[in-house]
Order: sequence, then C-alpha cells, then structure tokens
Amino acid sequence: MSPRLFTALGILLLLLAWAGPLPRLVPESFAAHMALHMGVVGIAVPILAIGLAPMIADHPWLRSQLALPIAVSLLDLVIVWGWHTPALHHASRTSGWALVYEQASFASASLLVWVLALAAPRGRRDIAALAGALTLFFTSMHMTLLGALIGLAPRPIYPGHAHNNPFGLSEMADQQVGGVIMLAIGSIIYLVGGLSLVGRALKLPVPS
Repeated sequence: MSPRLFTALGILLLLLAWAGPLPRLVPESFAAHMALHMGVVGIAVPILAIGLAPMIADHPWLRSQLALPIAVSLLDLVIVWGWHTPALHHASRTSGWALVYEQASFASASLLVWVLALAAPRGRRDIAALAGALTLFFTSMHMTLLGALIGLAPRPIYPGHAHNNPFGLSEMADQQVGGVIMLAIGSIIYLVGGLSLVGRALKLPVPS
C-alpha cells in the first residue's frame, strides 16, 4: 500500500473515531473514553504515521536521531498522564471543548512519536530504527504503568461519572475495563511497533 493510501486510511479512521458513537458515551463511561483514546493513538495515528513518515524522512530536523525522539516521548508522557489526572479527566468528560482539546493533544503528541519513530533518513536508517524502537518501547512502558494503575486501583479514581453507564457496568468495573483496554491496545501496539523497528535494524547492512 502506498504512503498516500496509508495517510488517507489514517485520516478516515480518525474521523470515524471522533464522529462515531464513542464521544457521546464518554460522560458516563470511562471504558468508552479509553476506547476512544486507544482508537486514536493505537490504531488511527500509527496508520497515518506510516503514510507520513516516508514523506518527511529526509527533512533536516530529523538528523538528531536520539534527542528529538526522546523529547517527543517525554512530551507524550506529560500529555497522557496530565489528562489522566482527576481534574483534567473530569473536565474532558463534562466539557465538550475540553474533550476536543484532550483528543487533539493526544493525537498530535502520538503522531509526533510515531512519525519520528518510523521516519528513516537515507544513510542513517539503522540508527533511526533503533532510536524509533526506544521511543516506542518507552511509550509502551508508561502506558503499561498507567493502564495497570487504573485497572488495579482498589477504588474509583474518577468518581461521579457512572450515573447511567451505557454498558450496565458499575463505576469500579467500568474503570477496570478501561485499564484493560489501555493495556491490551496501547501498550501492545507500541511494543509491537518497537520490536518491528528492532527487526528492521537487525536486517540492515552494516556500513563499511
């Protein structure tokens, strides 16, 4: 599939995620909120990045193959964990504009992570692949930790949002399902992406 088709498919999946039923379920369901989050950063954005990465691979600012991925990984961590603090999370589930800002920041940070991980400048593809793998492994680790903290918490972290749960779940069960979704989609997708980049680096010829 050509980069343009991947790009078009990624944009289509983003539109489907944001225009589908999940945003309307967010106020009463943490699981729906997490499914929306993971649909964007774990499915739509990686596909979009596969299309965009080859188009920008030889841009001059990609020459820093270690510092830049580390920087965007830390930015992604701050954004993801920040929006999962109780105050900001409550805002995203009670205000339409806050949800828009949250989703835009999730998508933007994730796109930077994936594009920088997948972009491979000519002559530096082995270094780029390994740096990209480290970026995705780091993201997988912090998503795994956050998903585990949410799923294994002994009490609801985000109370007050399950008055009319669309899936018939209790507040605690809804939170646990959300944590599992983050572990099953986000953590695994980033881990698989990192492993595929390690495989790419191992297959590349060593420059003489």
